[in-house]
Amino acid sequence: MIKRIQQASEFLQDRGFENPEIGIILGTGLGKLVDHIEVINEVSYNHIPNFPTATVEFHKGKLIYGNLAGKKVVVMQGRFHLYEGYSLFDVTFPVRVMKELGIKRLLVSNASGAINLSFKKGEIMLIDDHINLQGGSPLAFKGVDQLGVRFVDMMEPYDRQMNEKLTQIAKAQNITLHQGVYVSVMGPQLETRAEYRYLRTIGADAVGMSTVPEIIVANHLKIPVSAVSVLTDECDPDNLQPVDIDDIIAMASKAEPNMITLFTELIHSL
Repeated sequence: MIKRIQQASEFLQDRGFENPEIGIILGTGLGKLVDHIEVINEVSYNHIPNFPTATVEFHKGKLIYGNLAGKKVVVMQGRFHLYEGYSLFDVTFPVRVMKELGIKRLLVSNASGAINLSFKKGEIMLIDDHINLQGGSPLAFKGVDQLGVRFVDMMEPYDRQMNEKLTQIAKAQNITLHQGVYVSVMGPQLETRAEYRYLRTIGADAVGMSTVPEIIVANHLKIPVSAVSVLTDECDPDNLQPVDIDDIIAMASKAEPNMITLFTELIHSL
């Protein structure tokens, strides 16, 4: 396990991925942040030892290293999901590699559905807390204590300081930024009306199929992390409309400039 992480890290270091300060994971339809990066090098996932390969057509599958807002960053342009058939260890393996490379902070984005009916598609939600309904933990494997304490405290999984800065940036930039609870489900199917009612009842404001495993591992590795959800559809069980993946991608693209502003300004302030 440790050897696999080191092999991937050494491969990237040999290709100039040196001492990145910040890791970034870009979610569905949210890859244009890389257009704002002064790229030093990039590597396809399928060239990196022990890395999974992105199988979703709208995930690029590249690890990018460069400069953004005066900081060295390493960016996942495309992530991995349980619904692709990967294990929780596979899904979170890149976070462990980024830690080995040297990142000190992690920023995560995703596309999700708005369960809170006061939130509208095209808006952004800052994740304040989460609910894990993916049926497992990325820490549930033999030898996890070699990488960090087994019983990770999750009282405050999202970094308060970075979240406060994101809130201030949104206010200064006149960006609508909700705060709420993200629930992560297995997928890839979307939810039924009854499931949306259930998720709302247990306290979720938005639902998606990613992010929580990476957040758990970031906390295991003691990496301060913040995450935002771009709300791509509205999950009103009493007025539910069919959702097409092309519509989700289009809505993510519409909201993406605000996400880019939030991340870029935050990185500049760190």
